[in-house]
Amino acid sequence: MGSANCMTTTQSSTTIFEALRSDHETQRTLIDLLVDTTGDSDGRNELFDRLQRELEAHAGAEERYFYVPLMEVDLTQDAARHSVAEHKELDDFVEQLRDYDMSGSQWLQTARELRTRLLHHLDEEEAEVFPVAGKALSDDEKRDLAESYDKDMARRREES
Repeated sequence: MGSANCMTTTQSSTTIFEALRSDHETQRTLIDLLVDTTGDSDGRNELFDRLQRELEAHAGAEERYFYVPLMEVDLTQDAARHSVAEHKELDDFVEQLRDYDMSGSQWLQTARELRTRLLHHLDEEEAEVFPVAGKALSDDEKRDLAESYDKDMARRREES
């Protein structure tokens, strides 16, 4: 029973920043693996499908449980809007990749551009948005948002 209590305490102390960083690492890994694939292979298809699902779930949950609250605060409003706009740009790259032949050079070139844009977005979010958001959100809000975000991510992953 002691370990169950420790586990509950650990989970409830997770902040929204830790939850988001964890998913960011998953995205970094998936995009790095994806651009190292070749041709219209099963591996490329599987990684692209997984990345699409992850990006879609993450953007939806992040916008709802991180950016919507930040848009309500003057200090973080512009950064939140900028990041949501970048989600749309990333989605546009994913749409382009869906339309291209996976074995063509245009597909790989676009996947590499997606990687560049995604890494920029994640790095910018962690280095610039998180510190400002950390000042705008209370400790309780950081934990509550993490719990809501994690539940929503689990639901979205299950549905995809």
